[in-house]
Amino acid sequence: MKLETPFKIILVTTPDLKTARRLARAALEAQLIACANLIPKIESHYRWRGKLERSAEVLMVMKTTQVRVAGLEKLIMEEHPYDTPEFMVLNLAGGAKKYLAWLSESCE
Repeated sequence: MKLETPFKIILVTTPDLKTARRLARAALEAQLIACANLIPKIESHYRWRGKLERSAEVLMVMKTTQVRVAGLEKLIMEEHPYDTPEFMVLNLAGGAKKYLAWLSESCE
């Protein structure tokens, strides 16, 4: 099994479904991602400006290629309502060849 492929999974949290849908659509229209899964009703616990916080959020799970990561990060940082948006890049070790081919073609 390969340890790394040119494919990436990006995690971004948003304050609501409307924001997640807007960001997903913008990323899809710019061909920065092949797909975005929006997982509503997660509960996030974190420290912000010295205080413990808790909030309801939507988790975006986006599939892309390494060459699109920088453009996607720029879009998220510019369009996201948070001061410090989450933008986590995970390496994808592998996957079904047909799915990965579609992912690659969708981000061209």
